[in-house]
Amino acid sequence: MPPDISFVIPFKDEEPTLVELFERIAAATRPTGRSFEVIFVDDGSRDGGAARVAELAARHPGTVRLVELRGNFGKSAALAAGFERATGAVVFTLDADLQDDPKEIPRFLAALDDGLDVVSGYKQTRHDPWHKVLPSRVFNWMVRRLTGVPLHDINCGFKCYRAEVLRDVRVYGELHRFIPALAAWNRFCVGEIVVEHHPRRFGVSKFGVGRFFRGLMDLLTVTFLSKYDRKPLHFFGWLGAAAFLAGLAICGYLTAVKLSGESIGQRPLLTLGVLLIVIGVQILATGLLAELIVHVAGDARPYRIRRTVGFDADEAG
Repeated sequence: MPPDISFVIPFKDEEPTLVELFERIAAATRPTGRSFEVIFVDDGSRDGGAARVAELAARHPGTVRLVELRGNFGKSAALAAGFERATGAVVFTLDADLQDDPKEIPRFLAALDDGLDVVSGYKQTRHDPWHKVLPSRVFNWMVRRLTGVPLHDINCGFKCYRAEVLRDVRVYGELHRFIPALAAWNRFCVGEIVVEHHPRRFGVSKFGVGRFFRGLMDLLTVTFLSKYDRKPLHFFGWLGAAAFLAGLAICGYLTAVKLSGESIGQRPLLTLGVLLIVIGVQILATGLLAELIVHVAGDARPYRIRRTVGFDADEAG
């Protein structure tokens, strides 16, 4: 019988925290009376984390499971690998560094019972350096403005979902942080609760300038997908038509000037008019190609697995 709750926990070089994290998850979940599984996904660790989880799986068969990837594919890919194998009606995600406190699990479940489909944690008081907190707050403000989803901390890794949400939302690239926004676009009910955030005890933060930039690019992607996922020509069509009509108007004006007897061969405006027409046609063609891709593209797995431990049919190779 499948468990009531699946916990999907990606980790990379966080061996010291894994056993304690499992014990705290178990201590918080057992009093709820719900069965559970904990799926640890090793995203290219170089320490002994995978071996430690395999030992846990041997001591807790049917509860602890390991998905070991062949290298570092990124958090979205690691989560996708865990989501694909999660069998619970409710799926939690937590970071493996013990900054998220499993004691909040019953409060997440209560929020789901109140009618939410997605519950996101809100680290109102954060124990992170300012150079991580400030960009995060700016980023979250931009997310709220562009997506219309009123979450204060979309970057928080502590979230829970009804399983049907994850069946309808595809996670790739680095879109894991935007699952609530994608879920809201799919008309699921999204909310948040304030959670306690602890100082980092082990390991180092994976945050950097590159991650912030990638987050901005992903925000543009999500904003585009939320409005034009199944109708990309509606986006490219406006841009292409505007450029084409502007170029056509310029060329029409220059045609009238030419007919009046003036020379237009050396006028920069002629180059601009022709360029706008060409760009407009190219943008329209891009929109048509995007429409074609929407209809024929298939979903490819964004990861490769080395082995699994603790599942009914373990994979290897």
